[in-house]
Amino acid sequence: MHRGQNGSAPDFLAQFQGGFAGVLHWHQLDALWARLRASADRAWYVYAVGEVPPERTATAAELDRFLTEVDHLLHTEHHHDYCGVVYVDQTDAPGMVKIFDPNHLGSSCGSSGQRVLPGWVLSRVAPVDLEAAVPPPRARRRWWQSIFHR
Repeated sequence: MHRGQNGSAPDFLAQFQGGFAGVLHWHQLDALWARLRASADRAWYVYAVGEVPPERTATAAELDRFLTEVDHLLHTEHHHDYCGVVYVDQTDAPGMVKIFDPNHLGSSCGSSGQRVLPGWVLSRVAPVDLEAAVPPPRARRRWWQSIFHR
């Protein structure tokens, strides 16, 4: 596991909000899955956003099953000749992978003002509850406050 300057694990949110590269082509996705499966320790947290974040890394069998199932889901439900719904922090040495649900895309980059969280996150760092940690867009917060904070 990568360590921060003070010896602690890097901050999940800082990594989550950092730079990511899109996996545009299906063959690039196949290569990414192969890299994850070939990881020396295969110590990956598999986090379904909206569920309780996992406290332990997935076993090799759990990781393999997840990758097989999510690959099938993406190929079945993302009806395009390109991938474009998977993002990785470092293509050569991944530490975090964001996988967006093809049926709930919205604007993953936030350009529409409505940021959509990924459906799943694979991480070397223990995840936190993203729904609680990433605040809703300001327009939504203003709407919420207008109802309850008069």
